[in-house]
Amino acid sequence: MSTTAARPRIEHALAGALASASAPGHPPGLAAALRHAVFPAGARIRPQLCLAVARACNMDDPELALAAAIAVELLHCASLVHDDLPCFDAALVRRGQPSVHCAFGERLAVLAGDALIVLAFETLAKGAGQSPRRLAALVTTLTAGVGMPCGIAAGQAWECEPDIDLARYHGAKTGALFVASAAAGAQAAGADAAGWVNLGARLGDAYQAADDIRDVAGTAQWLGKPVGRDAALSRPSLARERGLAAATRHFECLVAEAEFAVPDCPGAASLRALVREESQRLIPRRLARELVASAN
Repeated sequence: MSTTAARPRIEHALAGALASASAPGHPPGLAAALRHAVFPAGARIRPQLCLAVARACNMDDPELALAAAIAVELLHCASLVHDDLPCFDAALVRRGQPSVHCAFGERLAVLAGDALIVLAFETLAKGAGQSPRRLAALVTTLTAGVGMPCGIAAGQAWECEPDIDLARYHGAKTGALFVASAAAGAQAAGADAAGWVNLGARLGDAYQAADDIRDVAGTAQWLGKPVGRDAALSRPSLARERGLAAATRHFECLVAEAEFAVPDCPGAASLRALVREESQRLIPRRLARELVASAN
């Protein structure tokens, strides 16, 4: 599934999910904070991946596949709201606008993140009417991507530990939800998720490597968020540990591994194109060449 085809469906479904959370009698401040957390759109790579895998697995329940994709994105948005809080990153900007806690206050930001998590699973449940037997596996997959012992919550918790294993930290904070996105796409289509886990893991690794590189080599205007946060917060970083050139070469290897990890299937070509497209968005080829050359 191309990004051109998938993005409008994702945006429309996200708007619908938020509308359902704004029924009469809702607290208007929290409803506004939810919308602020989800829009304007980020890259939406995780829901795109989920839908692309479902399509590659001969998607027979489009409603469930879309619900899984939206649940993934809502969980991702929730993690960003919590990640930006003063007790963690104290980030003032996200996606080019004030972070949720800056726009609405810390209390509503905490509640917005919590509400997005609940809305994710509500959305998933509502979409499982045609294939209810697939719901349990999907819930298990998504909770593994965001909870303990190796999901986003665990990744955030590693920042509170005195000694951090970089691979485990990155695998939990970023990789786990990519794995969940790919696996959920297969499960929503009634397929075995095992063959898709490696693709999600490699994509997650590549995305985290790019994030570390961009935090050092990027600008706030380009990224829509502050840069230099890893150094300011003394967080583990591939770019700081290995240097920009080595980190960039590693990123390029991970992208190649992600393409190779796409199983043979009717949608393999479009999935590989999605990997290449996203890699160019993250680290444009010209920048990659400049970073690698900087070591010579």
